[in-house]
Amino acid sequence: MQSELIVDVQPKEVSIALLEDSRLVSLQKEARNIAYAVGDIYLAKVKKLMPGLNAAFVNVGYEKDAFLHYLDLGSQFSSYSSFLTSALDDKKHQPSVSKMKLLPEIDKHGAIADQLKPGQELMVQIVKEPISSKGPRLTTEITLTGRYLVLIPFGDKISISQKIKTTEEKLRLRQLIDSIRPKNFSVIIRTSAEGKRVAELNNEMKTLLQCWEDTVARAQKATAPSLIFEEESRIVGVLRDIFSPTFESITVNDADVYSQIQKYVSLIAPERKDIVHLYDKEEPIFDHYNITRQIKSSFGKTVSFKSGAYIIIEHTEALHVIDVNSGNRSKAANDQETNALEVNMRAAEEIARQLRLRDMGGIIVIDFIDMAKAEHRQKLYEHMKEVMATDRARHNILPLSKFGLMQITRQRVRPALDIVTSEECPSCYGKGSVQPSLLFTDTLHEKIDYLVNEMRVSNFVMYVHPFVDAYLKKGLISLYRRWRMEFGRKFKILPDQSLAYLQYRVLDSNKAEIDVKEEKDIESSATKNKNKAKNRNKED
Repeated sequence: MQSELIVDVQPKEVSIALLEDSRLVSLQKEARNIAYAVGDIYLAKVKKLMPGLNAAFVNVGYEKDAFLHYLDLGSQFSSYSSFLTSALDDKKHQPSVSKMKLLPEIDKHGAIADQLKPGQELMVQIVKEPISSKGPRLTTEITLTGRYLVLIPFGDKISISQKIKTTEEKLRLRQLIDSIRPKNFSVIIRTSAEGKRVAELNNEMKTLLQCWEDTVARAQKATAPSLIFEEESRIVGVLRDIFSPTFESITVNDADVYSQIQKYVSLIAPERKDIVHLYDKEEPIFDHYNITRQIKSSFGKTVSFKSGAYIIIEHTEALHVIDVNSGNRSKAANDQETNALEVNMRAAEEIARQLRLRDMGGIIVIDFIDMAKAEHRQKLYEHMKEVMATDRARHNILPLSKFGLMQITRQRVRPALDIVTSEECPSCYGKGSVQPSLLFTDTLHEKIDYLVNEMRVSNFVMYVHPFVDAYLKKGLISLYRRWRMEFGRKFKILPDQSLAYLQYRVLDSNKAEIDVKEEKDIESSATKNKNKAKNRNKED
């Protein structure tokens, strides 16, 4: 199986697509310079205690108070609290975790009021980003993650990834880490540490320890609430979690990000540094690799797959519901049971892909086509577990119920990725009607004239729908050629599959988007109010 990673860097967000045999299996979108992301550490202040929930609401600077449960305090909260109090009281001197004596663990069944009080300052880490109407979820058990190791202050344990199978390697790593581990720090050995030399692991241990000391130093100077630690690069942080030695190539369309990724790959896998490529063509990178088309076909309410069968995906506040339909599928044999099994098996593969692709979490209920035979239901259950085995998110799958329903719980860390969202119509700007499509070329001509002669912009690129692009460039003396001669070749027109039929966008030479919306494009508020009044009168 050939795995490729395609990175599309835009001014406001970065999209990372994972392809397996040219088929889209995972899509992540990360806003650039996003706040309150998983792993960020804040100096925060306890706002109020909720004894009924055994939790506290904490002010980290977000519009909604963050949630901190008693169990998220960590077993070593007493040692953590003592250290933090000492650090914040004496801002000129940083206490050492290695030199302090760890206090007894807190009671697992204790009360939040016994450990916290309103107004208390805490150093907290985001474990779940804000989702819908909920604020971030926090922990005071700080973890600093590297490629090979995870460093946890105020502990004395060494844990090893279960994916490392050989007893000899586990013993080697445990002895190695125990010899370089600082006192009063717990360490989790990640799967990628397998086979690594002591020098590599020691360098990362020193880096993580320095990161902890720098974070404490920033906390001493900061005023709550404030951010005191974040990943050097959000893109590298995402890559660290999804990088696999099986990747055949990593392609990115931004020179700065290309340098970051190449540097990171050179550190963790020097022999694989040649797999990183810079994409420098003008065609959008997702269009070039046929990702845009796959996104359009995979993120709708209805998703079709082989033989005419399809699934319907519905999202609610409480859970996600998936219905499997055979559609117009037909076989030579009239065996309904066999047909149902085949459709269900293929649907299971597509559903496993959709869960990863959309990052759906929480409760997922799947209504498969009914099957009478118990062995078929068991076969489907085993197959679903098999196709979900490669999913990095924690999940639990239950066998089919008497009603033919399968229930899945999947770890939810980020909001589900929903590409189909309600936006203002780019063609009519919310008016509900568009100009005649025949006159669209006149609009484009006006916008180019406005950009060249009014805004004095040169070397810009105008992206349009591929059909419009084909029309503009039709014939020997095309409209595009005539416009280039008229305006002095200061622009280019290129196709973009992500755009609607009468939609366009303009990027300058630095790939920053130019807003060309003019007052005449937008209906006045007076006219809008007049139309609303007319509609109300009609209803009355």
